[in-house]
Amino acid sequence: MALDQSFVGRTYPPTAPYEVGREKIREFAVAVGDPNPAYTDREAARALGHADVIAPPTFVFAITYDAAHRVLTDPALGLDYDRVVHGDQKFAYARPVRAGDLLSVVSTIEAVKSLAGNDIVDVRGEVRDASGELVVTAWTKLVSRAAEEG
Repeated sequence: MALDQSFVGRTYPPTAPYEVGREKIREFAVAVGDPNPAYTDREAARALGHADVIAPPTFVFAITYDAAHRVLTDPALGLDYDRVVHGDQKFAYARPVRAGDLLSVVSTIEAVKSLAGNDIVDVRGEVRDASGELVVTAWTKLVSRAAEEG
């Protein structure tokens, strides 16, 4: 069943603040195999002009995906979450994510469409720090696969 186009433009309330920890950044950098010392060494980050370690570019995925999950599970939208796969992800940074940041995400549905029986939802997540400064915008494409006929 095609999703309701009236959801385009719907904005969801900000998530609870997520405190970015130095150890979480280090763990993430190790997990993705990125040896950049700015992710694990405070002095290396300072030498690059940062007050503390910074996070790899894809670190915010977990924060923004959690926010997008609120969209996915909105019963009024009617998306079949059991059939959802992650279609695409893009980030546009205003500044790096830093240890100590308190980040919240406001999600907005940018597009809803159906293609070959699949429902596709594009969600924009604006990630802001505690002062309201935009840190990064993330775009997530979610696909609810069509039910198999049989």
